[in-house]
Amino acid sequence: MLTSNVLFGQTKITLYSDQAETKINKEIYGHFAEHLGRCIYGGIFVGEDSEIPNTRGFRDDVTGALIDMKIPLLRWPGGCFADTYNWKDGIGPREERPSMVNVHWGGVTEDNSFGTHEFLDFCDLIDAEPYINVNVGSGTVREASEWIEYVTSSNISPMTDLRKKNGREEPWDVKYWGIGNENWGCGGNMTPEYYADVYKHFATYSRGAEYKIACGASDIDYNWTDVLMKKMQDKRNLMQGLSLHYYTITHNWSKKGSATDFDEKEWFTTLSKTLFMDELIQKHSTIMDKYDPNKRVGLIVDEWGNWFDVEPGTNPGFLYQQNTLRDALVAGINLNIFNNHADRVKMSNIAQTINVLQSVILTKEDEMVLTPTYYVFKMYSVHQDATLIPANLKTSKYEMDGESVPAVNASASTKDGVISITLCNLNPNESENVELSLPADEISTASGQIITSQSINDFNDFGKNETVSLKEFSVAKPKDGKLTFELPAKSVVLVQLK
Repeated sequence: MLTSNVLFGQTKITLYSDQAETKINKEIYGHFAEHLGRCIYGGIFVGEDSEIPNTRGFRDDVTGALIDMKIPLLRWPGGCFADTYNWKDGIGPREERPSMVNVHWGGVTEDNSFGTHEFLDFCDLIDAEPYINVNVGSGTVREASEWIEYVTSSNISPMTDLRKKNGREEPWDVKYWGIGNENWGCGGNMTPEYYADVYKHFATYSRGAEYKIACGASDIDYNWTDVLMKKMQDKRNLMQGLSLHYYTITHNWSKKGSATDFDEKEWFTTLSKTLFMDELIQKHSTIMDKYDPNKRVGLIVDEWGNWFDVEPGTNPGFLYQQNTLRDALVAGINLNIFNNHADRVKMSNIAQTINVLQSVILTKEDEMVLTPTYYVFKMYSVHQDATLIPANLKTSKYEMDGESVPAVNASASTKDGVISITLCNLNPNESENVELSLPADEISTASGQIITSQSINDFNDFGKNETVSLKEFSVAKPKDGKLTFELPAKSVVLVQLK
């Protein structure tokens, strides 16, 4: 157990197990892999001829790590890349596939060697649900319709014949389809009124897409959500999800700050802006409730995470950044927020899986690093498809320069007779004395895990022993319906009771 001092705050949490009824979809723990930088090429896919150990071209080390992390879902091919992508360029013999220029990310040549078959093969390999984003920005309704048919149909048709010709006899089971991406920006600079009509056009012909996700708002654009929900009221069968994008930017878009070289003021600002996710979800959910009181439409937070300046000396268009203990706290806070809003939030996708933005894995040639964010996802996997336990949390304040945020952020769930509570102590200087009031059920065992380190800037790097990882966290057996323990400064902790 690592902590920097002996100062303490006070936190009290009461769990209401008798009110547990909302499922935390496993898809809330989803990930995102775009054709951007070294996420796909060099990260996931190296080709069968690579000297890096691989299975059908997919890196064995990355595959194993994602399976161990229990990745439930993967979104692809973008992102902004999706709205310049023609899926037919990524099928058939690789040597015959045409190339394209990745105009959004670095201006590099994309050879399309990783396409639909490779993506779905990889999802099968890691046992993750696929989530495919179709091209609305520069594509056509027919192009999207034929892609869905190619993937999902078992009927006799030109598209199924083409799939079989390319080596796949049976259709894939792909439930989730995004109809457009950031259509308010890189996906076409559309107004919400115009996009709503375009969406209805595309969605009408997206036969075979069981769960269709409309492009939603960028952070505080509440009008976008209002327009989409209002215009889709009479076409409810066409939209099952509405997306939301929000990145944690410490400073501003032109100068975002370093991923590793930061002080406590930047730490505080980053965590404060991360907590804004809760307000965003509440306000967008309130608008959705006006048109959809039964919460039929899921809120899909399919891009989120820290966005810092790229690492010095790397391609600015590749968005490669390191990953510190600060990122672990950001991941833990966001996931707790999503859990607590599981009645409306049905999926989320951190950006991005490997070598881009807030990655869970970094690679360099044949080396691989598991980031602090990776270990948070591994720790929090206990919440996947569990039942949310409502909780009342009263905590002290973490203050800086006249501003304050709650010191502790938490969520709880139950699954297979085990109660799991995940807690984040945002304060890098003070521990918290936590008193947990438990349900009346008899608790026979208590255990825990922790992610923390000596410094807020600590990270895992190539060729070095891990600095930030999962470790055992000692928890005493509850007594008289209470569990008390010290929550170390700057930590993410899992406590499990059964």
